[in-house]
Amino acid sequence: MRKLLREIGRFRSDRSGNVAVIFTLALLPILSAIGCAVDYSRATQLRSKLQSAIDAASVGSVAKKSPAFIAAGAMTGDGAIAVGVTDAKAIFDGNMSGVTGYTLNSVTPAVSKTGMVITSTVTFSANVPTVFLTVMGKTTMTVTGSSTSVSKMPQYIDFYLLLDNSPSMGVGATPADVTKMVNNTSDKCAFACHDVNDNNNYYKKAKALGVTTRIDVLRTATQQLMDTASATQTYTNQFRMAIYDFGASASTTGLRTLFALSSSLSSAKTAAGNIDLMTVQGQNQNNDMDTQYTNIFPAMNSAVTNPGTGTSGSPLKYLFFVSDGVADEQNSGCLKPKASSNRCQSPINPLLCKQLKDRGIKVAVLYTTYLDLPTNSWYNTWIKPFNAGPYDPASVNSEIATKMEECASPGFYFEVTPTQGISEAMNALFQKAISDARISN
Repeated sequence: MRKLLREIGRFRSDRSGNVAVIFTLALLPILSAIGCAVDYSRATQLRSKLQSAIDAASVGSVAKKSPAFIAAGAMTGDGAIAVGVTDAKAIFDGNMSGVTGYTLNSVTPAVSKTGMVITSTVTFSANVPTVFLTVMGKTTMTVTGSSTSVSKMPQYIDFYLLLDNSPSMGVGATPADVTKMVNNTSDKCAFACHDVNDNNNYYKKAKALGVTTRIDVLRTATQQLMDTASATQTYTNQFRMAIYDFGASASTTGLRTLFALSSSLSSAKTAAGNIDLMTVQGQNQNNDMDTQYTNIFPAMNSAVTNPGTGTSGSPLKYLFFVSDGVADEQNSGCLKPKASSNRCQSPINPLLCKQLKDRGIKVAVLYTTYLDLPTNSWYNTWIKPFNAGPYDPASVNSEIATKMEECASPGFYFEVTPTQGISEAMNALFQKAISDARISN
């Protein structure tokens, strides 16, 4: 009996089998934890693929060449874009093609336009079947996600080109051209005057000599601008152009429409080919008062309709003004009046541009530097006093340049030097305009 009790005591105090018992008891939760981690990791991987697919769908459905982006350009108001929803779904399906191991509950794209912004939001919900967690009664894990992308639409802009074609634009385009004209004219004249009463006029002489005048360069530059605009626009009617000059002849001086506002840039280019120097009927016709800013700018102000917000139905408005900056007109309020006369020969009055700028119209000014004409007595008497003379980057005292810059909206002034091209300057102003419109909207 004593021996039996001793054996029972030994059995009761023995701990050698506890490890196996504890391991057996802990095995189930350990396996459950491992199974949960495996199932969760698998669900996370699938969610990542689904999230990447909806990211691609939201971004792609508002990309520049997407159906939604194109459709938004034709919309006159805000609202949903049905083709964007279809496109987003197609992008999602394409990205998830061949991926298995899940059941898609829903994928919901929503694409819409508000103002100048296109927004695409894509959400999804999917069930991922479990393997290990089924023993715990959980047969699926639900994963969800959302992605939103926005795209800013390009601005619609109307460009009005006001081009100075007065006789002073018949001056040689470069100092070399000026010298060639001076050396080949009996009165040392640098101007290729288009005198229809003289069959041997200097306009024809310039052509025969191969002299390039400012008006020639302006014509080519304007045509090239149409090519630039056509290549730059996102929508076929994003940019509209209108072309004006100072009149066909000295007897009809005033704002003349060479090309009415239109989105046909190819037609605008063709019309730009007609840009030419104003004709005169004999020297001193109309007392040579052929640059009548005081009359032309109010007329231009009336021609430009009120600017809008940049939508297709409400475009922004930009005036491109190209000139050598010197008025020659009948004007009692002249900044620099000619002695004992109402004839005004002076730099442009910036207040003429202010009336456009006050309406929210951006005024871009391209100043074709008034070259020094030392052999011309008229220039030396009436223009030189407020001109700095030959172009010099260090010369900042030219009243002509100063007034032309004051005429321009901030950041939209460009001076063309004898060694620079009008075409490059016009394109630079154009790129500045569309960049400024994008930032300011």
